[in-house]
Order: sequence, then structure tokens, then C-alpha cells
Amino acid sequence: MPRRSRHVLIASCALALASAPVAAADPVTTPSVRLLGEQVVASSLDFAGTTVGGLSGIDYSARTGEFVLISDDRSNKNPARYYTARFEVGERGVGPVTFTGTHPLLTAAGAPYAPMSVDPEEIRVDPWTGDYYWTQEGERDGALLQDPSVRIAHPDGSYVGDLPIPENERMRPDSGPQQNQALEAATFLAGGTLFATATEGPLLQDGPAATTTSGALTRITVQARSGPLLAQYAYPLDPVFAESRPQPGRGANGIASILAADPLDPTKLLVLERSFSPGTPNKIRVYEADLSAATNILDASIGAARPVAKRLLVDLDDVGLAAVDNVEGMTWGPRLPSGERTLVLVSDDNFDSRQITQIIALAVA
Repeated sequence: MPRRSRHVLIASCALALASAPVAAADPVTTPSVRLLGEQVVASSLDFAGTTVGGLSGIDYSARTGEFVLISDDRSNKNPARYYTARFEVGERGVGPVTFTGTHPLLTAAGAPYAPMSVDPEEIRVDPWTGDYYWTQEGERDGALLQDPSVRIAHPDGSYVGDLPIPENERMRPDSGPQQNQALEAATFLAGGTLFATATEGPLLQDGPAATTTSGALTRITVQARSGPLLAQYAYPLDPVFAESRPQPGRGANGIASILAADPLDPTKLLVLERSFSPGTPNKIRVYEADLSAATNILDASIGAARPVAKRLLVDLDDVGLAAVDNVEGMTWGPRLPSGERTLVLVSDDNFDSRQITQIIALAVA
């Protein structure tokens, strides 16, 4: 696409997002979703001298036919890194997972990240260039305040640059993301013209986290792929699905991943809510979210803002899986001959032998 046309498209999408007209009720019924199959990656698998685990983000590259997966290893076991892998997704289920490559993500100085200096979470393949946009959560640990970020890397892991983040998402003593509740989720929108991110849970200034009796509001931010911030919206999280055992009050619910529902639509997203409550199984729900009628709260308080509308696409408890682990990433995979799209999810095993790295494939009509 010529540069001028891209700029026109960015401006058009920005205008549409900023105006946020009230949309008519969507008459379309919720798509049907069915399980195609799953694969479990061996625990503590060694690949190219690294331990495969902590897979918190996944994306599919149609140009290579490979899946890209980011590890949330904070350079503790091995340098912060991503993997590429191949596996079949079709009516016969999910084929064996074959890892094909890994690269460390590098700093601007060209070096691997030092231990505990970065917290990778989501990765997306740039549909225009094939580069990778990836998020990291930063740090809030006493006096240590490290901003979250969106970074761009070439496929060899080398640093390209950073996108700006909203001022309200910077780590400040009394504002910004809570610990481990920052930029967990990201996706391209509008054919790659826009980039969206979501904080996992509420900012400190936006109120308490979700509980078993109350949901919470977190934020979805939309910006031009080149950086300018365009809009921000309040997203309503569900309450925590069950009380933790044996100690109550330790459960959580937040956004683990977002994904463009349609590659060209700047207002429709899939949102993966991951709820965890110690002593109970995980609860994973995927919602269809519509930004079009929500209030733009960029540089504003959540206050009485109209939140994003959402409707349930699938609860993983309902598709026939024997177990549902700590699912954190999702991507559209190859389309089926039937015309259905495949939705591929991955779980983060936290490098814990009691958990699993689970690849799940669903068919979405």
C-alpha cells in the first residue's frame, strides 16, 4: 500500500474510533464453536539449549506457515526469547508440535536481557513487514518502578524500537498498573494499520481488582502502528468465578490476550479472560468485544464512561476438554476447508511440572 494511502487509512480509522457512535444492536447470533483437538508439549522440553515453557503468547504467520510463541521467562532460566513451531490444525485435530527455531529478544544495545529486567507476555507478527511486536509488563516492587512497554523486533530478535504507551499506564508510586497486571495482551487491527493493547487488570487509579462478588474495569488502548495514541476504552471484567481454597480472597480475573475479530475491522476484538483461584481449576472464557459505542477515555478517568460491549464466544469448560490449564495466548490459525476459522490457544505452564503447555484448536463458524 502506498505511504499516502496508509496515512489516509490511519486518519480514517482514528476518526472512526474517536467519534465512537452508538451502534445499533447486533442482530447476528453468536458463532458456533467446537473443539478440534489439543496437544500437550512435554514438560521442561529442551530445544536448542533452552527450556521450552512459560508460553504466554502465540501468533500465526500465514507467510511462513509457522506459529510464533513467546516465553515469559524473565531471563532467569534462559535469555528472554521467542520460538517458532509447526503443527497441523484441521478436522483431525492438532498434529504433533515441532519447534523449528528460537531467538533471544535483544535490547537496543544488541544484548540479551539481564535476569529480571524484562517480563515478556504477548507477541504479534506485523502483517506488513513480518517483524514482531511484543509486550512486557514492567515491574512494581516497592521502590522499583519499571514501565511496561511495547517493543518491536526483527525475526532474528534484534531491537527495532518501542511504541509510546499512555501516561496513565506508566508505573508511578500511586498510579499506573498493579504488579503483574500490565500489558498482557496486544493485537493488530484494521489490516495492520492500528495496534491495540490491554492491561490485564485495573490501573491503581481505576479501582480494585475483580472479586467473586464484583467485576472490575480495565483498559484497552488503540494507537496507530507508527505510535500515535488514538483512543482508550474501559473493558468490564467478569467477577472471579470461584472462591479460592483454603484461603479465600486470593483469586483473580484479567485479560490475558486480545485478537482482532476481523482483520479489517478496527472496532471488533476477541478478549480472553483468564480467571484463577487457588484450589480450583482455571476458568477461561473468550468474549467478542465491540469498541464502537464505548467512551474514549484516553487521558481521562474511567468515571462514568460507557464501557466496551461484550458477549460470550466460548467458555473452555463447555467444549469437551479433559482439563483446562493456564491459557494465556490465542491466534487465528489456518482456515478449514469448510470455511470455518481455527482459533488456536496456548497455556503457560509457569515452568511448573504440575502444569502443562497445552495447544488447543477450536473451529469457529
